[in-house]
Amino acid sequence: MSETRHAPRRGPMGHGPRVAEKPEQFGKAVKNLLAFLKPFYLPVIVALVFAALATVCSVAGPTLIQELTNTIQDSFLVNGALAEGLVLDMQKVLFYCFLLLGIYAASLVCSFVQSWLMAGVTQKNSRNLRRAVSQKINDLPLKYYDSHTVGDTLSLVTNDVDTIGQTLNQSVSTLVTATVMLLGCVIMMFVTDWILALTAIGASLVGFVFMFLIMGRSQKYFARQQTYLGELNGHIEETYAGHNVVKAYNAERKVKNAFNEINYRLYASAWKSQFLSGIMMPLMNFIGNFGYVAVCVVGAVLFANGTVGSGEIVAFMIYVRLFTSPLSQLAQAFTSIQSAAAAGERVFRFLEQPQLADESGKTAYLDPSKVRGDVSFEHVRFGYDPDKIIIRDFSAAAKAGQKIAIVGPTGAGKTTMVNLLMRFYELDGGCIRIDGIPTSELTRENVHDLFCMVLQDTWLFEGTIRENIVYEKKGVSDEQVERACRAVGLHHFIKTLPKGYDTVLDDKANLSAGQKQLVTIARAMIENAPMLILDEATSSVDTRTEELIQRAMDALTAGRTSFIIAHRLSTIRNADLILVMKDGDILEKGDHERLLAAGGFYADLYNSQFESV
Repeated sequence: MSETRHAPRRGPMGHGPRVAEKPEQFGKAVKNLLAFLKPFYLPVIVALVFAALATVCSVAGPTLIQELTNTIQDSFLVNGALAEGLVLDMQKVLFYCFLLLGIYAASLVCSFVQSWLMAGVTQKNSRNLRRAVSQKINDLPLKYYDSHTVGDTLSLVTNDVDTIGQTLNQSVSTLVTATVMLLGCVIMMFVTDWILALTAIGASLVGFVFMFLIMGRSQKYFARQQTYLGELNGHIEETYAGHNVVKAYNAERKVKNAFNEINYRLYASAWKSQFLSGIMMPLMNFIGNFGYVAVCVVGAVLFANGTVGSGEIVAFMIYVRLFTSPLSQLAQAFTSIQSAAAAGERVFRFLEQPQLADESGKTAYLDPSKVRGDVSFEHVRFGYDPDKIIIRDFSAAAKAGQKIAIVGPTGAGKTTMVNLLMRFYELDGGCIRIDGIPTSELTRENVHDLFCMVLQDTWLFEGTIRENIVYEKKGVSDEQVERACRAVGLHHFIKTLPKGYDTVLDDKANLSAGQKQLVTIARAMIENAPMLILDEATSSVDTRTEELIQRAMDALTAGRTSFIIAHRLSTIRNADLILVMKDGDILEKGDHERLLAAGGFYADLYNSQFESV
């Protein structure tokens, strides 16, 4: 489009978007994630119950090992003295062994069920998140895309959603199992011996303090990491899409410097977040070993005093390991949750963006097959930024079947008027009517059905030439496709391709800019809507092809109200009405001969294109 809209969200060396770092935003992100998980509450609860059962089975194991150890010890000792012969109660030993085997097998089964359920919930939730983002993309007004890069939006669908999915799959169940394990170990340790229990808890308590201090410091870096990752994706997408321009203007160094700056910010945030979260595991291991040593020392003293037996000490050694392990798991789970919260904050901020108003209650409707094509602009007022109005008081009328040309210098507001006509943007004032009905009373879908549109920026998708031309039109025959291609002079070229109309357009397809434009023009012919918009439709073709297209356009526009934006004024000499715009206002209006005779702004524009001839 020829008009300049909002300033870019991020310049090549500018700073990125706002980074959420406040604790309340962390809580809000977690709350939004929980709300989005509402359809899966039941399987999640069941999975967590099985995770808790698996943990309970693991916690019960040391108690049985204690009884097994005491049973074997009793076989060697009689009244505290070493027995002369081994009297081992094999029935009791086997009972404890099989009971241990059954408990650990039950723990394995519960863990399997929990993993199976959480894997399903994770993937379904990720699917729903992607679907919600995709739907939101279609529901957002165009002004959102004026201030956000494509790469940043794509990062939401890929990096951020994947981060959330991985956290749900790994960290949520880990959080539950670690918590249950921690509580279970505390209870069982106090049941076994309260002195040893206080020793283990006291030695490990410092670990909790350090863990929460580190969490408070690292959350802002996780938020920055996700934001800068999206910004980096946006920069790479922009650079890759315009790599020809970058090379043509020798801007490789500038682009490289911009990349390095964003990449360094990402590196700095990622390094700090990963470092702070990474020291949790070594810290927890140290605290665990410290607790292990403390229990060994105190346990030895108690055993020497006859306060506890060897079975209790063996059980406590296992409990200390089981007790400190959840601390490490909790640290790791909180690290992942911080990443997921940062990703979730970005995703849900996107999903909360203001979207197009609901139009299900609108009853006005124009049947495309019965539309006459009378269009009127009445005191239209508009600005991409409400504080910067660029269309102040635009009024014009087009009668059914007329060819209306809109000309003027770059930035005059030509494409803006077409965008307003298509309801890509909403008016700040005034009214646009089609057959007497305000477009604001029609649904956007209804308005779009009334127009076929050819833009100066071609858009082709990966598919065959036939699919690109037909696009969403139903019931189009091969003869109609061929007829449209003949009309724009594209048929001969297509027949030279190995697969003709079934040739797939992808990165390997070598179509010139003009040929791509011809495909989009053929698409507009197939659409066959009652009104037509041409925005610099012949800007990428040579003079001979332009003449072919011009004849095809004359046939296409016959009987249709057509709006043509053109810089080549020679292409609109046969227009019924020419609107000359400058700075959002109409300076002159009339047909080609009258405007030339007036010797005004249009005459200057027209003659300037032929001064060198």
